[in-house]
Amino acid sequence: MVQAQGYRYVFGPVMSGRLGRSLGLDLLGRRVCSMNCVYCESGPLEQLTLARRAYVPAAELLAELERWEAARQAAGEALPKVVSLGGLGEPTLNSDLPAIIDGVRRLLPGVPVAVLTNASLMTDPQVRQELAKADMLLPSLDSLVPEEFALVNRAHPGLNPKDIADGILAFQEHSRALGKDSRARHTKLFLEILLVAGVNDSERNLELLAAFCNRLQPDRVDVVTLSRPGTEALARAVDPATLARWRERLAGQANLAAQAGERDNTRERAEGTVGSRLAQREKNGHKQNGSVQPEELRARLLASLARRPQTGAQLAEALLADQGAVSTVLAELLGAGRIAVRQQDGQDYYQARTE
Repeated sequence: MVQAQGYRYVFGPVMSGRLGRSLGLDLLGRRVCSMNCVYCESGPLEQLTLARRAYVPAAELLAELERWEAARQAAGEALPKVVSLGGLGEPTLNSDLPAIIDGVRRLLPGVPVAVLTNASLMTDPQVRQELAKADMLLPSLDSLVPEEFALVNRAHPGLNPKDIADGILAFQEHSRALGKDSRARHTKLFLEILLVAGVNDSERNLELLAAFCNRLQPDRVDVVTLSRPGTEALARAVDPATLARWRERLAGQANLAAQAGERDNTRERAEGTVGSRLAQREKNGHKQNGSVQPEELRARLLASLARRPQTGAQLAEALLADQGAVSTVLAELLGAGRIAVRQQDGQDYYQARTE
């Protein structure tokens, strides 16, 4: 067993409704972003910027991923369904993005690469070209109403929603043109719209986004709302009726069932739901991973909780770990002051404490 040394950039796997069991790579290493969204679950922003540089050098990140992969193989653990590039900030700010995508393909051949982006830098042709290397692109666009965009995304002054929308359209046009060549990879585009009650759930925004989706023709539209604790208390989830109406208008009836059942931003109403899925997974031959040592489990829990709040059951499911082992490590980390716990909807959500 490879001795765990802690993970600075590799986190999870986490359970993602959009992507399944996803291993995350943090391309920023700290809270650096081009937006400061009111619903962000990664904590207070440190730097608002549009400047691209190697915030996390590709060589450093890939060396850590190689160590994670060695630990995975030693434990006989299943590969993640996808590797997602995101983390504590906007991943396209990292100028080493192309080298990181290439490195992931080398270290985890056959595992699709997805990029989670707020689409702010997709106005840049160079960034669009780099993103075309990914298997899946998940851009967000929460409002095309300038006043709402300002309230919900609190973006860098150099950004506006029209330019961002045009950048997404330009990417899709280029990607579809490449897709006509059987030798080229077509990057699937899954658009996300996150609704905050009383902020960007207006009829005006709905109509503008409906027209945009009609032009964009993405592979999928995910209309979601808050499910876990965010940075700002004022950010509240929309009611179920509003969410259903937006989904029907933007995604069409064919996508509603998949969105309602698969999205990780759709709340788990009870921890028993996660537990039952774990039991079913074992029944189907996907056994929990009992070979990961406590030190490795502790390192993975801390890395994952530094990026998003999660319940104990969610962590156990994503890490293929025994629920009792996860609970033991969580209690230890709580006692040491390494993590904090907060309640939402009657469930305990754990999150790493910021230094």
